[in-house]
Order: sequence, then C-alpha cells, then structure tokens
Amino acid sequence: MDKIKELTDELKHHLQTAQAIAAKAEAEDRDFTDDERSQVTDAMAKATNAKERLEKAKGDGAMRQAIADLGDGIALNGKSGERRTPAGLIVPDRKSIGEAFVTSSEYQALMGAAPNGRFGEKSRVQSMPVGFKSLITGASDTSAGAWVVNDNIGQQVGLEAFQRPLTLRNVVTQGTTTSDTVEYVRLTSVTNAAAPVAEATATSGSSGTKPESALAAAKVTAPVKTIAHWIPVTKRALSDAAQIRTLIDAFLKYGLEEELEDQMISGDGTGENFEGLGNVSGVQAQAWDTNLLTTTRKAKTKVRTVGRSVANAYLFNPADLEAIDLLQDNEARFYFGGPAGVGTAGTLWGLPVIETDAVPAGTGYVGDFRKAVLWDREQATVTMTDSHSDFFIRNMVAVLAEMRAAFGILQPNAFVEIDLTA
Repeated sequence: MDKIKELTDELKHHLQTAQAIAAKAEAEDRDFTDDERSQVTDAMAKATNAKERLEKAKGDGAMRQAIADLGDGIALNGKSGERRTPAGLIVPDRKSIGEAFVTSSEYQALMGAAPNGRFGEKSRVQSMPVGFKSLITGASDTSAGAWVVNDNIGQQVGLEAFQRPLTLRNVVTQGTTTSDTVEYVRLTSVTNAAAPVAEATATSGSSGTKPESALAAAKVTAPVKTIAHWIPVTKRALSDAAQIRTLIDAFLKYGLEEELEDQMISGDGTGENFEGLGNVSGVQAQAWDTNLLTTTRKAKTKVRTVGRSVANAYLFNPADLEAIDLLQDNEARFYFGGPAGVGTAGTLWGLPVIETDAVPAGTGYVGDFRKAVLWDREQATVTMTDSHSDFFIRNMVAVLAEMRAAFGILQPNAFVEIDLTA
C-alpha cells in the first residue's frame, strides 16, 4: 500500500506541475514559451511512466477506481479517450464545452465567491478566461430574463430547432498555428512535358535535348481572423450551472461553428472575412449540362483530369440535394430509392455528400477537400464579466465566446464549382 501511495503521489505531482504551467499561460492569455513547452513535455512523460508503474502495483477494484478517477480525461497513452469522426479522423473524446466550463477551476472560484452559491444584487462578477481545446460557438439572445427559471434544472432542450448540422470541418485538413498570419504555397499550374528522348547525335543544335516542364506556385498569406459573440445573462441565472452549461454548449458553441463554416465557403477575403472556397481564383467551373446527374459527374471528372486530384466529397445546399433525391426515370421510379430508400445523403457518384446551408442554392462543389486547410490559432475562450455598459447596476453578466483561425486553399484547381441551375 505504501508503494501505491508513493506512486499515486508521484503521478499527482507530475500532473499538477503540467497543469500549473498551463494555467499560468492561460491566465496571461499567451502560448507556452519554449522552456514551458519543454517542462510540460517532461512532466507528462514522467506522469506516463508513473502511471504505468502504478498500474502494475494496483491490487483491488477500489484502487483501480481511484486511479481511474485520478486520470479521468487524461489520455496519456494516446489511445484511451478517443473517438472517430464521420470522415474517419481520430480526435480526443472530452467533456462537452459547457461541462468543462462549469467544472473548471475558474468557474468554481467564481461561484465560491458567491454566498451560498448565489449572487446577490450587490455582488461583483469577474472571471478569468477559460481556455478549451475544441471550438465554442453561438448567437446572442434578445432578453436575458428569458433564462431565469424557478428551479435548478435550467434550459436543457429546444435550441436544436434553430440550428443546422455542421459537418464541413470533418472533410478539410485540420491544422494549428501560433502566429497571427499563415504563409503557405498555393499551387497554381503544372505543365508536364515529359516525353521519350532519342540519344544525342550531335554536340550542338537540339539533338538529344530534353523537354522542359513547369510548376507554377504562389506564396499566399492567410491572416488569422477572430470570430466572436456574446450573450447577456442575469446573475440569478448565473447561479444555475446546468443552465450556463446549456447556453455555452447549445448556443454560444454553435454560433461560432456556423459562422466559421459560412466563412470557409463564402468569405470574400475583405476586412475580417476569410477567403472562402467560392472566392478563390483558380477554382474550376462546371456549367449546367443536360441534367443534375450529368453535370455533377462531369465536375468530378474535372477534379481528376485537370486538377490531377482525387475528389473526396460533394457539397450541396439542402434544396439542391432534395432535387437530386427526387430525380426519376422515364417510368417515374426514383433513382435513389425514393421515400422508402436511403436517399443520397450518403453518397453520389461514389463520393460522400455534405449537406450544408453554407453553400448557396443553385451551386455545388466537388473536390479534394484535403487540399483545404483550417488553421486554429485560438480554438476557444469563454469570459464572463459584469463590467459592460450598465450591467453592474442591473445585476447582469456578459458571457463572451470567441475563437481565432485562418483558412486556405492549397490547390484551387483541385476544386470545381458546379452550376446546378438549368
């Protein structure tokens, strides 16, 4: 038992060392320094080693549960606590953003300052920013009073009715950056002049001369942009942790994600907007040809022959996907199974179909979305304060969610914009 306690204390020490460094960086709103990054790496390596030795020493169910509680949410071996996205990407499986927020040390410290867990009319509210590893999004409410309830259950359902499914992140390449701008190379054209060449028969002239190929590229700078919004909440509502969790998960989180998806497709590159896929020079175009099926198939061919790429998804507005679902042959039979079939939400011409409102009706896209990159600079923060306008004297609190990211297209001709209107 003494050995187990010793190993448990050692594991706690290394984890707390890493957590303290991370908390310091979060409190100062900055990235790790090189020295801090080295210290965190060393602490986590030692924690991994201590955990392995502790696993060997544990002897009964109670101790195994204690160890599981100690390491809850920490996947030190890189395998546990993972899940797979619909596109096959393996990502950490963490608590929801709202749950992480209301269980964070910053939120607990904030609530600990409130007598009996309730904020009075003269209470001040000010929290440190709380950082997260997954994106937070949302939209603002028109009246904070709507969130005041008579019990501690809070708003649990209902917001989904105003939200659309968000899936575009699942098909693009995910990246990170620690800078305010991302410089990358965009491939604009390729000329392959390779050909058989006869042996030279003379020391001058063109005899034996090899053909010259060409590769054109351009350096592109993608500025990191900020997406943010906030909602007002009463101090009375703030005392209900379940309600705050719902606001963050189902409201603030969603709003940032929706705007991010819109920017990735339709951003015009001006001001604080991304340069979205629909406004990148060099993206191929497929005009309407005969019908929807012919048009979409020819667009896929352009990705392969002109873009020299392998398409991995179609993007369609729900209205256009409906038109494809309802296609019938000359005997009024649905091509895709009709109302009793599985529909086209799965595949079209062998490719996954992404249904998204970010794409305008009448337009579709097909391409190799692995050549579109989303760089996360600041994946998510949530900050709460009553120091906004006259909120202090009105017992109101502003809850702000924001993120920072950049987006870029590495090879424009690997994508085709499709005209779906006859």
